[in-house]
Amino acid sequence: MAALFTVPIASTGGSIVCTNPTGQGPDKQNVYLLTFTSPKDNRLTPSFIDAMILALDIIEHRYPKGVVITTSGITKFYSNGLDLDVVASTEGFLDKWLWQLFRRLLTFPMPTVCLLNGHAFAGGFMLAMYHDYRVQNPEKGFLCINELEFGVPLQTPMMSIFREKLVPTTFRNVVLEARRFGGKDSLQAGIVDALGGLDETLALIRDRKILNKADTGIYGVMKEEMYSRVLNGIDDHNGNLAWRDRVEEKKGDLLQKSSRAVEEWEKNSKAKL
Repeated sequence: MAALFTVPIASTGGSIVCTNPTGQGPDKQNVYLLTFTSPKDNRLTPSFIDAMILALDIIEHRYPKGVVITTSGITKFYSNGLDLDVVASTEGFLDKWLWQLFRRLLTFPMPTVCLLNGHAFAGGFMLAMYHDYRVQNPEKGFLCINELEFGVPLQTPMMSIFREKLVPTTFRNVVLEARRFGGKDSLQAGIVDALGGLDETLALIRDRKILNKADTGIYGVMKEEMYSRVLNGIDDHNGNLAWRDRVEEKKGDLLQKSSRAVEEWEKNSKAKL
């Protein structure tokens, strides 16, 4: 497949390459395959995110409407999520970069399909969920939100997409058990729409009849309305932080109250001995 365009990922020497896996011509549909390769495991850094958003911008503004597929050029990983050192050292990383990538995919005015060829952990799993459809390798790779295991709480835009798209029991298993989902488990849980590789992804596009769904020009608007609660969470970063502060304050008050109640109970218990 000849490249339609390439966007470099400066920080790693990687790139995002756009190809048309179905070919060109009047009898061909416009399917755009974005293959990102950012060694060693496609971390969602500012450079990666800038490149990804630019690639989506190029498709929207320079090519006919169609369907966008994203996948990894690294066999083992779709994406290993955030680099926590980079997050800590980059002022405004969440609202200036990560939330903007989530927003762009959530509201993109064409159908988007995530082809999960390898592991998608933490932020990589979130990125997959912000696509409209997901296809997972049935033989290798896991989907997992493992923040619970290393003590990093999820903020609103990280959590809300799972709440919106998954049934409650799967949502619980993803977040509170940090469960790893292989392909068959993901399909059974409703996380992905199909199993396979590129051929199966193209078949999903054909079978779901989504090739021309963006032609009327309202596909993005429909998604904005459909996911308005998620979108509000992305756009109101300061509001989310203020809500968390209020929750922490209330939690602190309740903790003090419950601690005093335990102390009183212990005191009374000893007095009865």
